[in-house]
Amino acid sequence: MSLKPYQREFIEFAISQEILSFGSFTLKSGRKSPYFLNAGKFNKGSALSQIGKFYADTLQDAKHLDFDVVFGPAYKGIPLASSTVIALFKHYDKDVPYSFNRKEIKDHGEGGNIVGAPLEGNILIIDDVITAGTAIRECLKIIKENGATPVGIIIAVDRQERGTGEVSAVQQIEKEYGIPVMSIVNLELIIEFLNERGGYDEHLSNMKEYRD
Repeated sequence: MSLKPYQREFIEFAISQEILSFGSFTLKSGRKSPYFLNAGKFNKGSALSQIGKFYADTLQDAKHLDFDVVFGPAYKGIPLASSTVIALFKHYDKDVPYSFNRKEIKDHGEGGNIVGAPLEGNILIIDDVITAGTAIRECLKIIKENGATPVGIIIAVDRQERGTGEVSAVQQIEKEYGIPVMSIVNLELIIEFLNERGGYDEHLSNMKEYRD
Protein backbone atom coordinates (compact mmCIF):
# COMPACT_ATOMS: atom_id res chain seq x y z
CA MET A 1 0.00 0.00 0.00
CA SER A 2 1.48 3.35 -0.98
CA LEU A 3 0.40 6.88 -0.22
CA LYS A 4 -1.35 8.87 -2.93
CA PRO A 5 -0.51 12.59 -3.09
CA TYR A 6 -3.83 13.71 -1.53
CA GLN A 7 -3.39 11.17 1.30
CA ARG A 8 0.08 12.47 2.08
CA GLU A 9 -1.29 16.04 2.01
CA PHE A 10 -4.12 15.05 4.35
CA ILE A 11 -1.78 13.55 6.97
CA GLU A 12 0.59 16.55 6.77
CA PHE A 13 -2.36 18.91 7.13
CA ALA A 14 -3.93 16.97 10.02
CA ILE A 15 -0.62 16.92 11.97
CA SER A 16 0.12 20.61 11.29
CA GLN A 17 -3.36 21.62 12.54
CA GLU A 18 -3.11 19.27 15.58
CA ILE A 19 -6.18 17.44 14.28
CA LEU A 20 -4.09 14.28 14.35
CA SER A 21 -2.23 14.04 17.66
CA PHE A 22 0.11 11.47 19.20
CA GLY A 23 0.35 10.57 22.89
CA SER A 24 -2.05 8.63 25.12
CA PHE A 25 -5.81 9.01 24.65
CA THR A 26 -8.80 7.18 26.12
CA LEU A 27 -11.36 6.49 23.39
CA LYS A 28 -15.13 6.37 23.82
CA SER A 29 -14.78 2.57 23.65
CA GLY A 30 -12.51 2.72 26.73
CA ARG A 31 -9.42 1.66 24.77
CA LYS A 32 -6.15 3.53 25.28
CA SER A 33 -4.89 4.80 21.94
CA PRO A 34 -1.46 6.26 21.04
CA TYR A 35 -3.06 8.62 18.51
CA PHE A 36 -6.28 10.61 18.16
CA LEU A 37 -8.17 12.37 15.37
CA ASN A 38 -10.08 15.40 16.66
CA ALA A 39 -12.49 16.44 13.89
CA GLY A 40 -13.71 19.26 16.17
CA LYS A 41 -10.50 21.09 15.20
CA PHE A 42 -11.75 21.53 11.63
CA ASN A 43 -13.01 24.80 13.07
CA LYS A 44 -11.95 27.44 10.52
CA GLY A 45 -12.98 28.15 6.96
CA SER A 46 -9.52 27.19 5.67
CA ALA A 47 -9.57 23.85 7.52
CA LEU A 48 -13.09 22.97 6.35
CA SER A 49 -12.20 23.91 2.79
CA GLN A 50 -9.21 21.56 2.95
CA ILE A 51 -11.00 18.61 4.55
CA GLY A 52 -13.87 18.90 2.06
CA LYS A 53 -11.41 18.59 -0.80
CA PHE A 54 -9.74 15.53 0.76
CA TYR A 55 -13.13 13.79 1.03
CA ALA A 56 -13.99 14.85 -2.55
CA ASP A 57 -10.61 13.54 -3.80
CA THR A 58 -11.28 10.19 -2.12
CA LEU A 59 -14.75 10.00 -3.70
CA GLN A 60 -13.29 10.86 -7.10
CA ASP A 61 -10.89 7.96 -6.59
CA ALA A 62 -13.87 5.63 -5.94
CA LYS A 63 -15.37 6.04 -9.41
CA HIS A 64 -17.69 3.05 -8.98
CA LEU A 65 -19.81 4.69 -6.28
CA ASP A 66 -23.18 6.09 -7.40
CA PHE A 67 -25.00 8.28 -4.85
CA ASP A 68 -27.82 10.84 -4.91
CA VAL A 69 -27.50 12.53 -1.50
CA VAL A 70 -24.67 13.04 0.99
CA PHE A 71 -25.72 12.54 4.63
CA GLY A 72 -23.79 13.99 7.60
CA PRO A 73 -24.75 12.52 10.98
CA ALA A 74 -25.09 15.00 13.84
CA TYR A 75 -22.90 16.53 15.03
CA LYS A 76 -19.42 16.16 13.55
CA GLY A 77 -20.71 14.79 10.26
CA ILE A 78 -22.65 17.99 9.50
CA PRO A 79 -19.73 20.34 8.61
CA LEU A 80 -17.89 17.42 6.98
CA ALA A 81 -20.83 16.68 4.65
CA SER A 82 -21.42 20.34 3.78
CA SER A 83 -17.72 20.99 3.06
CA THR A 84 -17.57 17.85 0.89
CA VAL A 85 -20.50 18.83 -1.35
CA ILE A 86 -18.96 22.31 -1.76
CA ALA A 87 -15.64 20.69 -2.80
CA LEU A 88 -17.40 18.26 -5.19
CA PHE A 89 -19.01 21.23 -6.94
CA LYS A 90 -15.94 23.47 -6.89
CA HIS A 91 -13.32 20.92 -7.95
CA TYR A 92 -15.26 18.23 -9.82
CA ASP A 93 -18.34 20.06 -11.15
CA LYS A 94 -20.70 17.71 -9.29
CA ASP A 95 -23.71 19.41 -7.68
CA VAL A 96 -24.85 16.96 -4.98
CA PRO A 97 -27.58 17.63 -2.37
CA TYR A 98 -26.88 16.95 1.29
CA SER A 99 -28.82 16.53 4.51
CA PHE A 100 -28.24 15.86 8.19
CA ASN A 101 -30.22 14.72 11.19
CA ARG A 102 -31.24 16.47 14.37
CA LYS A 103 -30.49 14.73 17.64
CA GLU A 104 -33.96 15.72 18.86
CA ILE A 105 -37.07 15.53 16.64
CA LYS A 106 -38.56 18.98 16.00
CA ASP A 107 -42.29 19.13 16.72
CA HIS A 108 -42.99 22.56 15.14
CA GLY A 109 -42.29 24.31 11.83
CA GLU A 110 -41.33 21.73 9.23
CA GLY A 111 -41.00 19.10 11.98
CA GLY A 112 -39.11 15.84 11.74
CA ASN A 113 -35.45 15.08 12.37
CA ILE A 114 -33.96 15.51 8.85
CA VAL A 115 -32.66 18.91 7.68
CA GLY A 116 -31.72 19.74 4.09
CA ALA A 117 -32.39 17.53 1.09
CA PRO A 118 -34.92 14.69 1.52
CA LEU A 119 -33.34 11.29 2.18
CA GLU A 120 -34.25 9.72 -1.17
CA GLY A 121 -32.45 7.31 -3.48
CA ASN A 122 -28.86 6.27 -2.84
CA ILE A 123 -27.27 7.80 0.26
CA LEU A 124 -23.57 8.31 1.03
CA ILE A 125 -22.73 8.81 4.73
CA ILE A 126 -19.81 11.08 5.68
CA ASP A 127 -18.27 10.96 9.16
CA ASP A 128 -14.89 11.36 10.88
CA VAL A 129 -14.07 7.87 12.20
CA ILE A 130 -15.65 4.50 13.01
CA THR A 131 -14.38 3.11 16.30
CA ALA A 132 -17.07 0.70 17.52
CA GLY A 133 -19.65 1.39 14.78
CA THR A 134 -22.53 2.37 17.10
CA ALA A 135 -23.13 5.84 15.61
CA ILE A 136 -22.99 4.51 12.04
CA ARG A 137 -25.58 1.85 12.84
CA GLU A 138 -27.91 4.62 14.09
CA CYS A 139 -27.36 6.47 10.77
CA LEU A 140 -28.14 3.43 8.70
CA LYS A 141 -31.34 2.95 10.70
CA ILE A 142 -32.41 6.58 10.03
CA ILE A 143 -31.73 6.23 6.30
CA LYS A 144 -33.71 3.00 6.00
CA GLU A 145 -36.60 4.44 8.06
CA ASN A 146 -36.81 7.22 5.46
CA GLY A 147 -37.09 4.67 2.65
CA ALA A 148 -33.66 5.44 1.20
CA THR A 149 -30.75 3.10 0.41
CA PRO A 150 -27.31 3.48 2.04
CA VAL A 151 -24.69 2.75 -0.64
CA GLY A 152 -21.46 3.73 1.08
CA ILE A 153 -19.69 5.38 4.00
CA ILE A 154 -16.65 7.62 3.84
CA ILE A 155 -14.58 8.49 6.90
CA ALA A 156 -11.43 10.55 7.39
CA VAL A 157 -9.41 7.84 9.16
CA ASP A 158 -9.99 4.10 9.30
CA ARG A 159 -8.47 3.30 12.68
CA GLN A 160 -8.60 -0.42 11.75
CA GLU A 161 -9.91 -1.08 15.24
CA ARG A 162 -11.04 -4.59 16.12
CA GLY A 163 -14.83 -4.91 16.28
CA THR A 164 -16.62 -7.47 18.43
CA GLY A 165 -14.86 -10.43 16.76
CA GLU A 166 -11.62 -10.89 14.86
CA VAL A 167 -12.47 -8.43 12.07
CA SER A 168 -12.21 -4.64 12.32
CA ALA A 169 -15.22 -2.45 13.15
CA VAL A 170 -15.17 -1.17 9.55
CA GLN A 171 -15.07 -4.70 8.08
CA GLN A 172 -17.91 -5.66 10.41
CA ILE A 173 -20.10 -2.81 9.07
CA GLU A 174 -19.22 -3.75 5.47
CA LYS A 175 -20.13 -7.38 6.06
CA GLU A 176 -23.29 -6.68 8.08
CA TYR A 177 -24.78 -4.10 5.69
CA GLY A 178 -23.15 -5.07 2.38
CA ILE A 179 -21.86 -1.55 1.68
CA PRO A 180 -18.30 -0.24 1.18
CA VAL A 181 -16.57 1.89 3.81
CA MET A 182 -13.90 4.18 2.32
CA SER A 183 -11.41 6.36 4.17
CA ILE A 184 -9.08 9.18 3.21
CA VAL A 185 -6.35 7.27 5.06
CA ASN A 186 -6.05 4.35 7.46
CA LEU A 187 -3.72 3.40 10.31
CA GLU A 188 -1.34 1.56 7.95
CA LEU A 189 -0.91 4.67 5.78
CA ILE A 190 -0.32 6.90 8.82
CA ILE A 191 2.39 4.48 9.99
CA GLU A 192 3.88 4.49 6.46
CA PHE A 193 3.91 8.31 6.45
CA LEU A 194 5.62 8.53 9.87
CA ASN A 195 8.21 5.96 8.73
CA GLU A 196 8.94 8.06 5.63
CA ARG A 197 9.06 11.34 7.53
CA GLY A 198 11.29 10.19 10.39
CA GLY A 199 11.51 11.67 13.88
CA TYR A 200 8.49 9.76 15.20
CA ASP A 201 10.26 6.66 16.54
CA GLU A 202 8.52 6.50 19.92
CA HIS A 203 5.06 7.18 18.45
CA LEU A 204 5.69 4.65 15.66
CA SER A 205 6.62 1.97 18.16
CA ASN A 206 3.46 2.66 20.21
CA MET A 207 1.24 2.69 17.11
CA LYS A 208 2.64 -0.58 15.76
CA GLU A 209 2.16 -2.22 19.15
CA TYR A 210 -1.43 -0.88 19.31
CA ARG A 211 -2.14 -2.12 15.76
CA ASP A 212 -0.81 -5.61 16.59
